[in-house]
Amino acid sequence: MASTYEKIATNTLGSAAATVTFSTISGAYTDLVFIIAAGNSTTASDQIRAQFNSDTGSNYSFTQIVGNGSTATSGRSSNSTAMRFGFCSNNTETNAIIQIQNYSNTTTYKSSLARINNPNVNLYAVVNLWRNTSAITNISLFMESGGNFNSGSTFTLYGIKAA
Repeated sequence: MASTYEKIATNTLGSAAATVTFSTISGAYTDLVFIIAAGNSTTASDQIRAQFNSDTGSNYSFTQIVGNGSTATSGRSSNSTAMRFGFCSNNTETNAIIQIQNYSNTTTYKSSLARINNPNVNLYAVVNLWRNTSAITNISLFMESGGNFNSGSTFTLYGIKAA
């Protein structure tokens, strides 16, 4: 990683888990970056979702584009109850990079950009918006349909240092 990246925490699952939470996130950085290498416990692809500061309200929006090598689709929602961070498969590790901009700013809504590579399913890009001005201090990741992240899945959170 670039010298401006500082590892905040890594969680490698020793057993399957429904939720992965990073809490008491310091406001000492300009942005956050997640690196995820994960699989899920279901027989199909499932969507990795995220909520900030335990907010379960319809305060999240997203616009996405998905391609599988032969077709591409897009979609959006303006009243979702969680961010979308990409599809996760049970038989192939999904690799994702999620950037969360201005996470500690208390005067603006929070946005994220996620890029996901899962060779058995698709390539995926999504921009998210959390319509809340609170600083992000807690991030919970979970599967949309309620499955578990597989044992061995790794979640690493980095902070971007101010230049």
